[in-house]
Amino acid sequence: MRIVSLLPAATEWIAAFGAADDLVGRSHECNYPPSVRSLPAVTSAGFDVTGDSAEIDAAVKDTLQQGLSLYDVDVDALRSLDPDLVVTQDQCDVCAVSFSQLKDAVAAWGGDAGPDLMSLKPATFKEVLDCALRLGRRIGRATDAMRVIADGEMRLQRLRGLLGIDRRVDPESLPSVACIEWLDPLMTAAHWMPDVAEHAGARCVLSEKGEASPRIDFDDLRAHDPDAIAIMPCGFTVDRTVADLDRLTSRGGWRDLTAVQNGRVAVLDGDAYFNRPGPRLVRSCELLASVVHGTDDVLSTPIEDGERIWLEETPQATS
Repeated sequence: MRIVSLLPAATEWIAAFGAADDLVGRSHECNYPPSVRSLPAVTSAGFDVTGDSAEIDAAVKDTLQQGLSLYDVDVDALRSLDPDLVVTQDQCDVCAVSFSQLKDAVAAWGGDAGPDLMSLKPATFKEVLDCALRLGRRIGRATDAMRVIADGEMRLQRLRGLLGIDRRVDPESLPSVACIEWLDPLMTAAHWMPDVAEHAGARCVLSEKGEASPRIDFDDLRAHDPDAIAIMPCGFTVDRTVADLDRLTSRGGWRDLTAVQNGRVAVLDGDAYFNRPGPRLVRSCELLASVVHGTDDVLSTPIEDGERIWLEETPQATS
């Protein structure tokens, strides 16, 4: 099978299922596993992605107000790859090429039959796994998909055991965490993130499971005063977030927050782990647990460079 994946999470699942050799093309955002970077990219961003969080937000709004697409699909390049299947999403037009845009692109091929199209739209952790299994079946890797998902569940069981929690634990008794998905404007992470937090022995504040990520006021964050704060802007690495961190930490009252006072604030790699619903969400649960509970004993493997940095270790904190 010849597969083009326009969704980073789908690319990761396909590789995890042992079908990386079936990939013949990708989106410009598909960067893991590293081997996929050698594949031709058939999409590009239609707005400037190099600015800080406020500049990117303004660029996205401007592009949409002009009635333009946020992403461009190279129809000729896509067609030349002769794919049997093209995978994308229909959840967020800001995150990746939408299903409707992909359908329009394929329709432009004219009379040719064209590839099959598949759209993934998970909103909760369970739906992430359901979509992964559906993808595995579609590419003839159902057994591999079930094995990968089962391995992930075993890691989550280990994590819950280390934390001393089970399904009977009252979520309200767990430490609270605010998961910051964007810095300016300020947004918290929703969709599957409240589930990730629960696996990590915590409860999310200012976001609802399965819902879109909401914009919040800083006063809302101060009012909820969470026990921990995990900063994971969508599409940002740790280094890129640190460079933009003063958008949050310079606000009045920041240093008075309980999480700041207790050293439970960390910057995490949102792009690699938390923003994309792929197989690395299990690692996301472990990383978030390490922040909420302040220990690396919950990690199945040692922390790697670029996964997490504590607030007090950032240049802003030490300057």
